[in-house]
Formats: sequence, C-alpha cells, structure tokens
Amino acid sequence: VHAKLSGLLTETAPVADVFAILWRAFGPDRLLWGSDWPVLTLAASYDDWLENARSLVPAGHHAAIFGANAQRLYRLVRDGRPDGGKGS
Repeated sequence: VHAKLSGLLTETAPVADVFAILWRAFGPDRLLWGSDWPVLTLAASYDDWLENARSLVPAGHHAAIFGANAQRLYRLVRDGRPDGGKGS
C-alpha cells in the first residue's frame, strides 16, 4: 500500500500535520508526490506546492518521494530500461 501526497492544499487540514501522519503511517518508501494539477491552482501555484512539499520531506528522501517510488511502483521505464540506465 502506498500513499500519494496530492490534494493536500485543497482538501485537508494544515499540510504539515497531515504530512506527519502520512510519514509515520507509510514511511519514505511508500509515499509519492503528486502535483494535483490543475485543481492545485485553486489554492496555490505548482511551484509553491512543490517548494512546500520539498520543505516537508527530509532532503535524503527527495529522490524517492519525488520520483523513484513512483517509478518503482508503476514499473516505469526511463532511458529504455526499468532501472533508468543505472545498470542495477
């Protein structure tokens, strides 16, 4: 089970409070960031949401939450290879 960090600006209580609950429940390996575009623009800009989310996620987990977890979960292929060309 995974959770997508999306819709938090338009649908929830303070983002930091909800994020803390999701972080404890799912951890950095099962959270994915989502832009929630275009609905997001009712509450903030895309850049504001991305900056806000980046400030909540510990820097050491940015790669996972802002891309790698989705790539793994959805089995996305990048650079013609499922590992993104990293050879692993």
